[in-house]
Amino acid sequence: MATRAPDQLRVSPPHPPSRSGDPARLRHLLYRLDVKASPYAYVAPFFLLFCAFGLFPLVYTAWVSLHEWTLLSDVHTFIGLENFTTLLADDYFWNATFNTVSIGVLSTVPQLLLALWLAHLLNRPLRAQTIFRVTLLLPNVTSVVAVVVIFSQLFGRDYGLINWALSWFGVGTIDWNAGTATSHTAISVMIMWRWTGYNTLIFLAAMQAVPRELYEAATIDGAGGFTQLRKITVPMIRPTIIFVVITSTIGAMQVLAEPLLFGIYSITGGPDRQYQTLSLFIYENFTKLDFGYASAISWMMFLFIVVAAVINYLLTRRARGSLT
Repeated sequence: MATRAPDQLRVSPPHPPSRSGDPARLRHLLYRLDVKASPYAYVAPFFLLFCAFGLFPLVYTAWVSLHEWTLLSDVHTFIGLENFTTLLADDYFWNATFNTVSIGVLSTVPQLLLALWLAHLLNRPLRAQTIFRVTLLLPNVTSVVAVVVIFSQLFGRDYGLINWALSWFGVGTIDWNAGTATSHTAISVMIMWRWTGYNTLIFLAAMQAVPRELYEAATIDGAGGFTQLRKITVPMIRPTIIFVVITSTIGAMQVLAEPLLFGIYSITGGPDRQYQTLSLFIYENFTKLDFGYASAISWMMFLFIVVAAVINYLLTRRARGSLT
């Protein structure tokens, strides 16, 4: 096969520069800018709003808590950690802390267990599933004031429906507002009624992503509904359970409207402060215009929420071995 000599090879002249080079380079630059900068532009509004309405109030509240700050005077004296020292020796503060933890445990634990069970039932083939799901969400969209007013009537001492039903079993008249345990139980029922359906739908959404083949195989092996829930559903939706536990704990630490409006409007949580929560204690001190002390309570409450969230996260992660 004959080949050409090197001197016989044609060398084509160089092409003139393309006029479309600059637009192509510009499009490439815009594309890279879109890929690199667009995600930051999309999330920027959230961080701007968070800094304005979340981070700045948090930092400013910490600054106020270090001062003797009241609207009755234009002079704000720096007192350091004196507000926190006084707070740690305040019996009313520890009483509000106990009430918050008690109401939180009584409302959160049964609420999450009931929500998990209801989600497991709704995850099965049922007729009119949409109606059931919408019905579960209705308590959450109802005004919290209306919920508290209605339940205050239900837990009334003299003409309440709950006492009337308990009288069938020989239980005497209960003054739900007067006692610590009874008031905590009544407020916990209000919280459970309002948030159980909401958490049920979150659990149900997570269960929809669990492969159906796992349930079919378990059914063939003879596993019942409760065994499938414990061995398949709970391990598969563990991240969702952790999320719901943490958010429910944060919500329980911030309960305000239920104890404020329970029975009668009271910022002290009853005559003996038997159901005054931390949020209500903060509100009481704000009404006294003692912003420095109220800010110190707010920061202590923030620290409690962080600690509770971390403990819940560690406990749910540690339970991984027992759930699988």
